[in-house]
Amino acid sequence: MTVASPIRAARPSPGQPEWLSLTDLGRLHGISAVHCGRLLSDAGLRRPDGRPSRLALHRSLARHTGAHRNRCGALWHRSGCGAVLAQQGVGLLGQQRLIEQWAELLHTLVGGVAAVSTSAEEMAQELPVDLVTAVNRALQERGSSFQVAATQARRSASACLAARSSNARS
Repeated sequence: MTVASPIRAARPSPGQPEWLSLTDLGRLHGISAVHCGRLLSDAGLRRPDGRPSRLALHRSLARHTGAHRNRCGALWHRSGCGAVLAQQGVGLLGQQRLIEQWAELLHTLVGGVAAVSTSAEEMAQELPVDLVTAVNRALQERGSSFQVAATQARRSASACLAARSSNARS
C-alpha cells in the first residue's frame, strides 16, 4: 500500500513536539513501534532497513538525525504521519478509547438495562458525527446489529448548534 494523497507535514500544535521517535509516534496512537513502523512501510514512507523513504523525506514526514543516518536517528512528523496512520485505520489513543466507550455504551443499551431509561437510538443522537463510522465498526466487531445512522448524528449536531446559537442570543 502506498500513500494515495499528497499528505505533507502540517504545522505542529503549540506545546507538542513536532518530531517524534517511532516509539513515541506509536505510543501516541496506542500501537507498538514495530506495528507503527510496519504501517509506515506499507504506506511507502519507511524503507526495509527502517530508514525513511525518499517519499517521506520529500513530503517532510520524516527527517534524519545524527551523523550516521541510521534508523535510530529517524524522527517522524507527528501530524503528517498521524494522518497516514489514520488512513490505515489507526486513530489517536484518546479517540480510540472514546470510540470503544461509545460502542460499549450503545451495545449495552441495545441489550436493555433496567436502570437506564434512555434507548440506544436516543443516545446515538449525541454521538459526534466524526465518530459514527468508527463506532459502527466497533459495534459490528462486538456482534451488535445496532448501527448509528450518520444522518441521525448530523441532525443532532445541527440541532445542538442551532440550540446553542439561539441560547447565546437570549
